[in-house]
Amino acid sequence: MGQWHFEITDIAETDLKRLDPQIQRRIKEKLYLFIENFDSVAPLPLHDPWRGFFKLRVGDWRIVYEVEPDKKLITIHVIDNRDSVYRRRKG
Repeated sequence: MGQWHFEITDIAETDLKRLDPQIQRRIKEKLYLFIENFDSVAPLPLHDPWRGFFKLRVGDWRIVYEVEPDKKLITIHVIDNRDSVYRRRKG
C-alpha cells in the first residue's frame, strides 16, 4: 500500500501565493499532515456546484480538493476564504 500524495492546480497555486506567508505556512503544514493521515480521515463532501469534491478547513480558509483513490492522489483545486470559496465555480 503506497503513500498518498497531492498535486496543486495552477489556480490553487495562485490562490496560495496571494496569501500572507504565515497563512501559506499554516496551509502547507495542514496539507502535509492531512496527506500523512489520509487513510484515517473522513473527507467532508461538498454539494453542487462542487459535487464530487471535498473540503479541508484551515482556520477561516478552505481547501477544495478531489480524491483519486486508485492513484492515491489528492488534487487541490481552490484555496480561498470560507466566505467566498463556495461561490467560485469549478472549471
